[in-house]
Amino acid sequence: MKYVEKRHEPEAYTQWRALTNEDWQPTYDDLSGDTKASVKGALMQEQGYICCYCERRLTEGDSHIEHFRPQSDPAVDPLDYGNLLCSCQKQIRKGEPRHCGNLKGDWFDPELLISPLDASCEHRFGFEGDGWIKPADSNDRAARETITRLGLNLPKLSELRAGAIEPFLDDSLTHDELSRFVSGYLTMGADGRFSEFWTTIKYLFGDYAAA
Repeated sequence: MKYVEKRHEPEAYTQWRALTNEDWQPTYDDLSGDTKASVKGALMQEQGYICCYCERRLTEGDSHIEHFRPQSDPAVDPLDYGNLLCSCQKQIRKGEPRHCGNLKGDWFDPELLISPLDASCEHRFGFEGDGWIKPADSNDRAARETITRLGLNLPKLSELRAGAIEPFLDDSLTHDELSRFVSGYLTMGADGRFSEFWTTIKYLFGDYAAA
């Protein structure tokens, strides 16, 4: 889980919410068209186009706006941009396991759900060479519960992480080559994208980037 540093909401969204009047109060269900697209685009951009939970690549056709604190909670403002993220899995194909925002659903426990909006989140999880994710501290109950609630160890995701790890295990790489490889992988691209499974590579190979 990579830390997401929130930015200002898009101007189109601010202007849309400002249309509220005595006869109309905007709701999340009203959000649509270009205004909704601007929100989703802004969320994807601030996350470097990787899922807020599993860090898979986000695409327009396979992602959705995620309320971290569920909008079903009456204490939550469904239009609060600070509570919005972008998660993978827009529509679930038959036989496809749910994970990330789709599996989390309306579940929320501030003591047990680690937030990508918390700068410490990157240090709460560890990874094995086979793509398995685990609590960085074996006593971290919240990390363990978050992994379960978001389905982060589903075979599909573990296999994708293992695939991202594999090129870094090439014995033919010299120390300098590996250092450049890791540094490049962990650097945001000119297109504003982070590489998939960023924290996995940082955890396993991050020491090489500084070498």
